[in-house]
Amino acid sequence: MQVVATVGRNEALEKRIQSEFPTVQFTFLKKMKEIGENRYTAEILVTYGEDLDEKLINEMKNLRWIMVMSAGIEKLPLDAIKKNHIIVTNARGIHKIPMAEFVFGYILQYAKQLPLFKKQQSEKVWNRKVHLQEIYGKTMLVVGAGAIGSQISRYGKTFGMHTIGINRSGKENPDFDATYSLEQLNHILPEADYVISVLPNTVSTNKIFSRQQFFKMKKEAVFINIGRGNAVDEQALMEALEEGQLAHAFLDVFEKEPLPADHPFWKSDKVTITPHLSAISDMYLPRAYEIFVKNLWNYVNKENNWINLVDLNRGY
Repeated sequence: MQVVATVGRNEALEKRIQSEFPTVQFTFLKKMKEIGENRYTAEILVTYGEDLDEKLINEMKNLRWIMVMSAGIEKLPLDAIKKNHIIVTNARGIHKIPMAEFVFGYILQYAKQLPLFKKQQSEKVWNRKVHLQEIYGKTMLVVGAGAIGSQISRYGKTFGMHTIGINRSGKENPDFDATYSLEQLNHILPEADYVISVLPNTVSTNKIFSRQQFFKMKKEAVFINIGRGNAVDEQALMEALEEGQLAHAFLDVFEKEPLPADHPFWKSDKVTITPHLSAISDMYLPRAYEIFVKNLWNYVNKENNWINLVDLNRGY
């Protein structure tokens, strides 16, 4: 049994996993282009999912399982994977702590005007007439009430916020004060002070946030997107900000990445841009490998007890 991994080298983690599975052959590569003859012998592939194409999948005749060390699978050659009956699992859930922390970095930055104070410091200005807000008692709407959304809500409650979750079915989630279905989004939007999208990239989530949604929000509302860029109609968001229908947008993900240099978001004072890194932390790879190790035990022992088994038809 051979495992080929292309997720960046970490010798400590590699040695630990090799010691746990002495009968498994591990091949750790820096990049997929180094796979060479291993493509014909690998049974398990550990990847971020961005380095696979249909040709390679069809060449890997022994491949039975792909472990994607991220949450999104939209860049996988899904048709080839389905045709070859390959199991796919992902690292869904490992991002919840860094991403929830990132959201509150945004929120506190906005409510406490931290960039303004940094500017005043650089200009040696002592100005105490700055409008500051509390987030206590504010309403947070999290669209995508899964593992990440639930962690955001837990942090929100710690700050005394009222939290509302949106999921596909409206099934109750105890981490939120209230939970609604995606069909009820437009009805709930006017209540929120902070609207946070944690939606994945699927056909059903495309442009969920468009002109109608932005113009239903409070004019004082702040929009945050740490999910996927396809959920947002960027032109509609820009128009809402320019017309004063929305106070500010914090965006970590975009329709096209890197964000083009001529995109109007770059010049807007009402937009804060970060380069798709809200999930990154020094604990990322150890947490992802923890899921992989549990699933590898499952695979070796021929048990059907997968963690984060992906439904390839749904895309998550």
